[in-house]
Amino acid sequence: MVAETERLTLSKFTLEDAPFFLELVNTPHWLKYIGDRNVKSIEDAQNRITQSHLKSYSTHGFGFYVLRLKEKDNKPIGTCGLIKRDTLEDVEIGFAMLPENEGKGYGHESSLAVLKLAKESFKLKKVIAITLPTNTASIKLIEKLGLSYQKRVKPFEDDKELLLFAKTLN
Repeated sequence: MVAETERLTLSKFTLEDAPFFLELVNTPHWLKYIGDRNVKSIEDAQNRITQSHLKSYSTHGFGFYVLRLKEKDNKPIGTCGLIKRDTLEDVEIGFAMLPENEGKGYGHESSLAVLKLAKESFKLKKVIAITLPTNTASIKLIEKLGLSYQKRVKPFEDDKELLLFAKTLN
């Protein structure tokens, strides 16, 4: 376990999380707002966990974490964490929930824990968040976390314009 909140535990992804990850990355909101990662099988999910999450833990010390509900036998409900992208200068915070867990405050609760880790454990001075201009729920949460709109960016090959928010961690 990496962190704990009132209702959640945050832990590193393992290959055993592949069925949950497969479900998460194929939810309507993930596909609409984050994009199709072409994860269509348990094997695809394990490969993505290895190439993305496990690699990030070993390279940067941080990554995305599995959010588990304490009261529901540690059932995985979403993800929240930090990512260092080659195309962006600063470390990004991100989050996603399974549809039945959206709008219940888990994104805010887990993001506060991740921001604390960013500052205290990883000594980051600044974090950013990026999202599509149409993702109003994410924008609302990003702003609630204290990140401020900075500019529009096109960090990926798909050439989609995203909003970039930032927060200094004092």
